[in-house]
Amino acid sequence: MLVKTFGSAVQGVNAFTITIEVNVSPGTKYFLVGLPDNAIKESEQRIESALKHHGYRMPRQKVVINMAPANVRKEGSAYDLPIALGILAASEQLLTDHLERYLIMGELALDGEVRPIKGVLPIAIQARKEGFKGIILPRQNTQEAAIVNNLDVIGVANLKEAIDFLRGDLKIDPVKIDTRDLFQVTMHQYTADFADVQGQENIKRALEIAAAGGHNVIMIGPPGAGKTMLAKRLPSILPPLTLHEALETTKIHSVAGKLGAQSSLMAQRPFRAPHHTISDVALVGGGGNPQPGEISLSHNGVLFLDELPEFKRTVLEVMRQPLEERRVSISRARLTIDFPANFMLVASMNPCPCG
Repeated sequence: MLVKTFGSAVQGVNAFTITIEVNVSPGTKYFLVGLPDNAIKESEQRIESALKHHGYRMPRQKVVINMAPANVRKEGSAYDLPIALGILAASEQLLTDHLERYLIMGELALDGEVRPIKGVLPIAIQARKEGFKGIILPRQNTQEAAIVNNLDVIGVANLKEAIDFLRGDLKIDPVKIDTRDLFQVTMHQYTADFADVQGQENIKRALEIAAAGGHNVIMIGPPGAGKTMLAKRLPSILPPLTLHEALETTKIHSVAGKLGAQSSLMAQRPFRAPHHTISDVALVGGGGNPQPGEISLSHNGVLFLDELPEFKRTVLEVMRQPLEERRVSISRARLTIDFPANFMLVASMNPCPCG
């Protein structure tokens, strides 16, 4: 029997839908095709153990799973849940008409627990754009996905809950968030406030002018003068994020897996302070499956380079183009991805190498 489920893959800061076709027919062996990486190939063991734990069986027949489009490489363990539900439906252990109405993502533990994934916000945005009724995903990711309106966000704790929900035996209320209300409540909750700084009138005035005009800043002074302390408080005097900027910033942090558990919308401007041993790729982004770097994680916020002369020359040189164009392009043989990088650069250094 042939069954289709739907997952999603993140490329850059956007997502696109992956169709998972599962066919169970007479024969033997398990085949997984469509350019899966090793994490997806290993899903067979996790899925079989999770099914047995909840009283289901892995079909002892020929199981063919195709991940379409087949010419795009898929990565990560987040396809465990849609593959497992597809196998159950194709082997007629799960009878439901709802599979094609939901986009499904989640990593399975051996006992069937559904573990959180990253990149949920762009996945939810794409699901709404393509007309899915809802999205089924780990319960820890529901707050993030619920930022997207007009989409039923169904959180499940384990494989059994997902099965019972699709079968109609379990009612799970969609998670709903008033995005504008949440944004208004949290936009002024700063962990470090510029108003707490006593004295330092000259440098405070300089930072106020820089914040008003979006200028880059370098602070030169001896250790303990307050350079880092002032830089950390700079986001609190920058203009508040607009809702559009907040969604854009949250999307980047979601893709990078930097949003904490139960996190949703980022309402404050980000502050990133990478160590001076950072590599070129970690700063601007990249990798086999390109991920955003520190300059993109500080998009719409502040990038702080402490001890500026200690950074490698190549690291500083690669920031030249992003500073001018406010974006960075990561080029690979098969694709080119643009990450936004509109940040305010703040640097500090000692007057001389001896400190």
